[in-house]
Amino acid sequence: MPVRFKRRKRGDRRRQRRMTGNLRRPTRDEITIITHGGVSDEEIEYSRDRLQSVLAKIREPVLLARVKLTIASDPARTRPVIAQALLDVNGDLVRAQVAAETPHVAADLLTRRLRDKLEHRSQRRRALRKRQGVPETGEWRHGDLPTGRPEYYDRPLAERQLVRRKTYAIDELTPDEAVLEMEQLDYDFHLFRDLTSGQDALIERDGEARYRLTRLLASDAELGPTRARIVLSSHAVPALSGEEVISRLEATGQRYLFYANTNDHRGNVVYHRYDGHYGLIAPV
Repeated sequence: MPVRFKRRKRGDRRRQRRMTGNLRRPTRDEITIITHGGVSDEEIEYSRDRLQSVLAKIREPVLLARVKLTIASDPARTRPVIAQALLDVNGDLVRAQVAAETPHVAADLLTRRLRDKLEHRSQRRRALRKRQGVPETGEWRHGDLPTGRPEYYDRPLAERQLVRRKTYAIDELTPDEAVLEMEQLDYDFHLFRDLTSGQDALIERDGEARYRLTRLLASDAELGPTRARIVLSSHAVPALSGEEVISRLEATGQRYLFYANTNDHRGNVVYHRYDGHYGLIAPV
């Protein structure tokens, strides 16, 4: 008996053309590679090929694809190569960062990390569209792959300086949306405006399977239903001036500090950079 194939309707074909026609991705030559240190041309081309293999699997328009390869000059580092990738996937930024022994290994790890981030982005976008009910245990999870974070350079205290200030308009988000942005950008923490309380707030990882939300001021506003496992911090946020911030950060022994700036009463974050200096994030 002959096999009959179902004819696709004309409307279906038009929809298919619209879907595939908009899948614009950077060509191989349009992938931006930035290097610092002794990265060879062959290593640059290998990194470009690996990133192109990731782009080929993305079923959405990719507006930007950029990789930064840095070889640190510190001979004491066991993983001197830092590889960073930034993708703009249909308006969403997806960021990944790894450290490795060689540029080839870094490119391979970065490829795996990006694929993992993109897969989790898809899962979380589906979860955010289903905001009803209580999430099942383990429904939201961190990446399966180790982050491969770069090693912190233990710069002498007297040499440390505040070398970078990021000032930008932070988004008003739900806690779930803040988690999604933090994971897409591959950050350890994320400063945002809490939609429920109307306050500056910080979302960060709290152990392996959940997140912690800290609001600038104490609030009775509930978290509401969330897909991610989020706990609300009860710790008071310190109010600090510019001169006190670095001292408090060093006294805590932590990698970053969320505090209320006494000048404008907004939530700021000061943090240790991988090069041993300090960075500052402040909203406008």
